[in-house]
Amino acid sequence: MYKLVAMDIDGTLLDSYGNISKENIEAIKKAKEQNIEVVLTSGRMPKAMLAIASEANANNYLICGNGAMIYDVNKEEIIYNNYLSKKKLLEIIKICEENSIYYSIYTQNSIITKSLNYNVLFYHQENASKPDGKKTNICITEDIYQYVLNRKETDYTKITICDDNNIIFNSIIKKLREVKGIDVLDVGHMSRKLMKLGTELHSIEYFYTEITNENANKWTAIEKLIEHLGIQKEEVVAIGDNINDEPMIRNAGLGVAMGNASPYIKSIAEKIVADNNSSGVAEAIKAILNWQNITAILQKYYF
Repeated sequence: MYKLVAMDIDGTLLDSYGNISKENIEAIKKAKEQNIEVVLTSGRMPKAMLAIASEANANNYLICGNGAMIYDVNKEEIIYNNYLSKKKLLEIIKICEENSIYYSIYTQNSIITKSLNYNVLFYHQENASKPDGKKTNICITEDIYQYVLNRKETDYTKITICDDNNIIFNSIIKKLREVKGIDVLDVGHMSRKLMKLGTELHSIEYFYTEITNENANKWTAIEKLIEHLGIQKEEVVAIGDNINDEPMIRNAGLGVAMGNASPYIKSIAEKIVADNNSSGVAEAIKAILNWQNITAILQKYYF
């Protein structure tokens, strides 16, 4: 029997316009009615997940920063973290600066960057529809190295590096892989996000990678959470679409790939459902609940 469903947000729970379908919300509600914990897992920080978690009614625990932290929503506290050290972060910043590539740094509560571009532009646009208390805090500074050097907090969850030129992007990736003690996400395709600016729809496409501390990933965080909750890994369902979802899809009791997932993610998943614009999450949850109901009936009458 499954006791926890861990799902990605962007490209999984949300459609291409950043919305949650009524079907997905209803399916999550039914899962929780059967005492199945539903946990959102994302590269986002807690503040950028809370409104989504509230709307989806999946707001007990959040796995943030691609597994760099677990946030207890009810207690409003972090119960696990695997942050990048300031020393390691400054080393990576130096490489990015020397190679003139766009990067942004994620902390528990903010994004540190030089300008609104690529993925940060998406968060800026998303802020337009959020109330002040739930907006993603974007800190723009010309000298990121000096800003980090002088900053007292050490809650660095990840660095995102972006470029629309594949040659430049691959060059920086090669250099970053030489840095010890970090994990460099191996993304082999362009990211594409749709944004509504007024009445017009704009597409943003770019190559990107995410850097976290070594062994900071969604599955490692799930292992910490299920240990806390007394759940076995065989009782976990993981749903995702991108390469950062690989560890949880590969290791969960049931790994589910979205219809819009990369071919590699589909190849390692046990089940493939509809895409994020067709409520694939709801399809996965309904299948799980139907299977568990049938199993319960069989156990009642034959065992």
